[in-house]
Amino acid sequence: MIAFVSGRVAALAPDTAVVEVGGVGMALQCTPGTLAALRVGQPAKLATSLVVREESLTLYGFADDDERQTFELLQTASGVGPRLAQAMLAVHAPDALRRAVATGDEKALTAVPGIGKKGAQRLLLELKDRLGDPVGPGAGTGVGSAAGPGWREQLTAALIGLGYATREADEAVVAVAPQAEAAMAEGAQPAVPQLLRAALQTLNRAR
Repeated sequence: MIAFVSGRVAALAPDTAVVEVGGVGMALQCTPGTLAALRVGQPAKLATSLVVREESLTLYGFADDDERQTFELLQTASGVGPRLAQAMLAVHAPDALRRAVATGDEKALTAVPGIGKKGAQRLLLELKDRLGDPVGPGAGTGVGSAAGPGWREQLTAALIGLGYATREADEAVVAVAPQAEAAMAEGAQPAVPQLLRAALQTLNRAR
């Protein structure tokens, strides 16, 4: 198993990062939040999970080991494959998922594209004894979350990468702009992963 990859970021796409490892470009499927923290030409270290199928080998990349472990545990539930597990992590941080399952928060799970009410109810039952208890806020050990200049463009690209229309993405960016501007007013850089989760909540309410 490939536990992690470390090297220079060679390319970024809406759902993929290419990391150069020993002269080989390794393509990793990543959540928008993880991708938002990467920069082409800069070094990165990503925890990974290799998904083996009869017709393909797919490497998934994560900001830290907690995300990777949660990704793998989510797939122990019936009907949850790697794509849906990744979508769940795109909307919710690992601890938020643990909290949702521990408290039976059905609404939190239906905020994930592809999960309906019945699916959320089933997942709450199946995952209750698998994800563990929330561990509280903690600093990640991976790539970090500062977005730097261009947070609007990164957030828009992340939402489009999740399948939302450009118009929907633009409206969600406008909705979370005050949150980003408040961070900048305090001298901090907007954190795209947090903004992405807020934007997804806005889009879910608008449906």
